[in-house]
Amino acid sequence: MAIFRNLERRWINRVINPAVVALLRRGLGPPTYALIETTGRVSGEPRVAPVANGLNGDTFWFFAGLGERASFVRNLTANPRVRVLAKPTRVREGWHSQWRTGTAVPQPHDDAWDRHGHLARGRPLYRLDGLFLRHLAAGRPPVTIRVDLD
Repeated sequence: MAIFRNLERRWINRVINPAVVALLRRGLGPPTYALIETTGRVSGEPRVAPVANGLNGDTFWFFAGLGERASFVRNLTANPRVRVLAKPTRVREGWHSQWRTGTAVPQPHDDAWDRHGHLARGRPLYRLDGLFLRHLAAGRPPVTIRVDLD
């Protein structure tokens, strides 16, 4: 079973994520998703990953299904300054995505499932992303990350 999970993660990281990143950078992705840009802890190069759009005012919430083992969590632990590309979640805030900078703070004691449910209210596609998150987490609680936007 572990072999299949590793193959699945490779497929997601090497095929699915690059396609989603390309769409979101061009403004073609659904508002349910956003991009988080961290600085590589070894290379110092920008690293971009798609995440669920947890924009809530001047705070951005997202979840790491792999917990602290996720590469972007290790990157932001080494350097908490990040950029987020997210479409506003409410029409009155506009439709265009824009890069915003902020400081990421892992919330290891936060109830990720409760927070995800709160953020998903009135957003059916966000709820659907929760199913993917549960599959990725494989029974482990994900880590919640709060980004305080500048």
